[in-house]
Amino acid sequence: MASATTIKSRIKSRIEDSKNSTYSDWVIGITSEPVTRKKAHGDPKYWTMWDADSEKVAREVETYFLNEYPEEKSKRMKGGTGGDIDGRKTVYVYIY
Repeated sequence: MASATTIKSRIKSRIEDSKNSTYSDWVIGITSEPVTRKKAHGDPKYWTMWDADSEKVAREVETYFLNEYPEEKSKRMKGGTGGDIDGRKTVYVYIY
């Protein structure tokens, strides 16, 4: 499990190390059902996910990349807040 700071750092590294480092081309989301969610998104080839310390941490990371990325609107990602999260399960932050 990882903190918000750790997941943010790993997402930045994943995107910046990829062939496509344009943040706005990437999608971010959270889920407690990663297999189901990945299939719902068409089984993306470059799916990457991290398990968050809590649902609160996952939502913080998602919101950061959707709406709050400091000073750099060009580094905001696609996606939407919300999602049907089962708080009794591990919550994941995913990108593709």
